[in-house]
Amino acid sequence: MKDSIELTIHCLFPEVLALIFSYLDVRDKGRVVQVCTKWRDAGYNRLVWRGVQARLQLRRSNPYLFPSLAKRGIRKIRILSLKKSLSYVIQNLPNTESLNLKGCFNVTDSGIGHAFTKCLPSLTVLDLSLCKQITDSSLEKISEFLQNLEYLDLAGCCNITNTGLLLCSWGLPKLKHLNLRSCRHISDTGILHLTGLSNNGKRIGNKNLTTLCLQDCQKITDNALRHISKGLLNLECLNLSFCGGITEAGLSHIASLRSLRELNLRSCEGVNDEGIAHLSVGGLNLVFLDVSFCDKISDNALNHVSNGLNHLQNLGLNSSRITDEGLCKISKHLRELRVLKIGQCTQITDRAIESIAFHLTSITSIDLYGCTNVTKHGLEKLMSLPKLRVLNLGLWQK
Repeated sequence: MKDSIELTIHCLFPEVLALIFSYLDVRDKGRVVQVCTKWRDAGYNRLVWRGVQARLQLRRSNPYLFPSLAKRGIRKIRILSLKKSLSYVIQNLPNTESLNLKGCFNVTDSGIGHAFTKCLPSLTVLDLSLCKQITDSSLEKISEFLQNLEYLDLAGCCNITNTGLLLCSWGLPKLKHLNLRSCRHISDTGILHLTGLSNNGKRIGNKNLTTLCLQDCQKITDNALRHISKGLLNLECLNLSFCGGITEAGLSHIASLRSLRELNLRSCEGVNDEGIAHLSVGGLNLVFLDVSFCDKISDNALNHVSNGLNHLQNLGLNSSRITDEGLCKISKHLRELRVLKIGQCTQITDRAIESIAFHLTSITSIDLYGCTNVTKHGLEKLMSLPKLRVLNLGLWQK
């Protein structure tokens, strides 16, 4: 009789072990390489670490850190704290694809200048959000040496001006995602630079942008939307929340953007029913629209939405003047709706809730925070929705 053969995980080929290890979370990936030599070798296979983002606290020198990251093929870096110079990171990881410096308050123009001194063709994602010391000087270096950049987050970088956007329009032709939230100096002129329309037809501008966040950019007006409608024809997602200078005239401009899928107008005090009418007749194929805290939005806006924005999947109406009449209207027409936010709409009653429960059978999430006129009877109707997963009932006491 032949001796029985004991089969264990140790008998597996290194390639099979690597495939198994690739399904582990990051912490366990680090643990398995400490088990034995065979597991260590398999654990350093680049397949195991594909897509992983290293989260680093660079407080003191570690001669083994960067060689280890390079060996594993890790090219996405998140810096949690940075006490050494940024150039130290770039020099040791020149093939980085994604660099996240969010909240690193000690990142300065000088640090950026010393780090980016030659072209880095592999770097496509750069997050500098809340790095409040950087100015247009940093954007000059970024535009010169990171010409393959596709994602740039400058949220909270309050010293960036229109000049910085001009530099981006010259040097970052592949940019697709730009976040300028709370960049208080940005105005219509900066948006004109992004579109490239201010340069007499020269082939510059960030015309490949698909996502643009202008949240809380208080100097933005309807003119910026006119520039966007003419120059950013690939735009899919536009965030204008808290932009108080936007009115119905601006919405009439972006109604011509056939590519637009997501529009955030939250707390835009100048947006009214007529503005929504422009969006509805413009032929837009929006799937996301948020007009929460726009106190000029009423049932008339919902009538327009019902007639022209039938593909909406996510609709935000929190704290608006809508009533049962408007909600009954959209519930009969927006059959693709998945998420509905009507929190603090104090005129809503069981009548609207019953209509939603009857018609919108694909709803997965409803916000009813502060809708104190909805009773237990209405909630029982909602609970019959087969796909409902999230129901916010804050302040509900009945």
